[in-house]
Amino acid sequence: MAEGAALRAVRGCLAAFPREARELGWPESVPYLDRPPSPLEFYREWVSPNKPCVIRNAISHWPALKKWTSAYLREVVGPKVVSVAVTPNGYADAVFQDRFVMPEERQMPFMDFLDIVEKKVTSPNVFYVQKQCSNLTEEFPELVCDVQPDIPWMSEALGKKPDAVNFWLGESAAVTSLHKDHYENLYCVVSGEKYFLLHPPSDRPFIPYALFRYWKATVRFPQHSLFSRLNNPISAFFGQSSISQQPTTYQKMVHLKLWMRRMQRRCPGSLWTP
Repeated sequence: MAEGAALRAVRGCLAAFPREARELGWPESVPYLDRPPSPLEFYREWVSPNKPCVIRNAISHWPALKKWTSAYLREVVGPKVVSVAVTPNGYADAVFQDRFVMPEERQMPFMDFLDIVEKKVTSPNVFYVQKQCSNLTEEFPELVCDVQPDIPWMSEALGKKPDAVNFWLGESAAVTSLHKDHYENLYCVVSGEKYFLLHPPSDRPFIPYALFRYWKATVRFPQHSLFSRLNNPISAFFGQSSISQQPTTYQKMVHLKLWMRRMQRRCPGSLWTP
């Protein structure tokens, strides 16, 4: 009897943990900054306490804001063969039925990819430039001069240059599964807008996990996932939940919602789950 009471007490404490963590430190909404912070301010106010924020006017000096049109991208990158993720339903790196599914990595001219994104060519599949291996510097070096290969105040705050700088572009049906980043990230919206659902690290115990088979390996992946959905051909984003019937443990979480629009930059904090 005593052991059962103790177990119930422990479970009660764990159930209350996310709420108490929010009361003690997590924000009820994602703060907006009107200017980029200094390196010291950024580290002290956001990196060290592991809190997300949205920074306005952080990339207003980037040439990409004016230059990155379809016509410009065709002219600069056009015939170059690049790596594009192709899926039948838009779900890349995601659970499908009882499998963890990776997308087809197709090599194709960038102009052909733009034809599909702009609906000039019809395809039954979903196409998305989504590589995570610093593809901006490795696959699209022609575009680096339009942005910054690193953000000076963040590099100074963290004491190092970024490990990867990525360029993502996709059509409206492309989706991204719930995931957790171990890196400090800055997400920059050059065109359109993106809607995030963020879970703080304290919600991790309530995100259901399950085992799924991927070829000969077994991979752990969230059983119930959230997705960010592209709703504009050129880097605009919209997020929605894929959960139709949420489990009881999931209902205990209260995620943060935030809209990001053009010229804004997001710092989610490591271990937050978008």
